[in-house]
Amino acid sequence: MNKVLEVRGLQRSFQQGGVTIHVLRGVNLDVAQGEIVALLGPSGSGKSTLLQAVGLLEGGFEGSIRINGEEAAQLDNDGRTRVRRDVLGFVYQFHHLLPDFNASENVILPQLIHGAEPVPARERAESLLSSLGLEHRLTHRPSQLSGGEQQRVAVARALANRPSLVLADEPTGNLDEATADIVFAEFLSLVRNEGSAALVATHNERIAGKMDRVLRLHEGVLE
Repeated sequence: MNKVLEVRGLQRSFQQGGVTIHVLRGVNLDVAQGEIVALLGPSGSGKSTLLQAVGLLEGGFEGSIRINGEEAAQLDNDGRTRVRRDVLGFVYQFHHLLPDFNASENVILPQLIHGAEPVPARERAESLLSSLGLEHRLTHRPSQLSGGEQQRVAVARALANRPSLVLADEPTGNLDEATADIVFAEFLSLVRNEGSAALVATHNERIAGKMDRVLRLHEGVLE
């Protein structure tokens, strides 16, 4: 099976008050094409740090990160930007939508940046949002949407450019339990339908159990 993500020997340390804090301690991780993997661990276990490394969002790491077979850890800023734009999708605990743009526009914009034409980009945005039950909310700005609706828009935005790998950091952590269950079920369904792989950080055992495989991160070590 093709591997979308291969991580080998990933380490991350910080200096704090003359003390070295080891956040990641030689993590090895594979995610196959189309696979949805839970990264389970309590707060402070290194989940977000691991996702930031895989998402090429910051440096200071040691080890290998291969995305679609390309060694990404050593890329320059332009190379990292290209991989994030063309290969990765991101969903965060907080939606980070652009407040001055409506739901459809928030999903159209990343496609235009990717080089899509306006009409296909709009059709793609409306299709994704409709599949998430937002067909009547396309022209609403984030301030006019509920928390669950805002997170649905964030999910559609993450899938807009058909990424090989979606990275999600506590994607329903800011929602009440009932809404979280609905949004996460829709997230799983959409990711599967799109054929993307996903690595999802969570501290929620129940949500983790709905994914294909569960990896546990404890004090920077993957178990």
